[in-house]
Amino acid sequence: MSLIQRLGLAYAVLFFLVVGIGYVPAFVDADGQLFGLFSLQWYDDLLHAFSGVWALVAAFVSHRASVLYFRLFGSVYLFDGVLGLVTGSGCLDGGIFVDGFRSFNDIELPVRFFANAPHLAIGGIAVLIGFWLAGGGGRRPLATA
Repeated sequence: MSLIQRLGLAYAVLFFLVVGIGYVPAFVDADGQLFGLFSLQWYDDLLHAFSGVWALVAAFVSHRASVLYFRLFGSVYLFDGVLGLVTGSGCLDGGIFVDGFRSFNDIELPVRFFANAPHLAIGGIAVLIGFWLAGGGGRRPLATA
């Protein structure tokens, strides 16, 4: 099993933990928000579980499937994080279609940052794994004459 596949397994575990932790009362406040910041619904759990299953299946199928997972998944999650940071609404939960662009009076920048930090980090790291690490760490073979 390659390093990329092992990282896929780690992502699978991460996402299964994200789903599970939302059901631990110590991490959910009186308003039902995870860590007092994230309002996770059943469709969020479904998306996170699907992301974990996809990572798990890709890790066991092949190195190539794992690279594809990190490239596609990472790009989508990173885009969602950037969109949420800029507009206050993400695309994966349909927020951009329901709420549209939200003003900074509605959601201040620090809240936007921390609300989107998980997708920015998880997506950004996945993009690095899929495009940089899987591509040789930025090293390109020298052309031969």
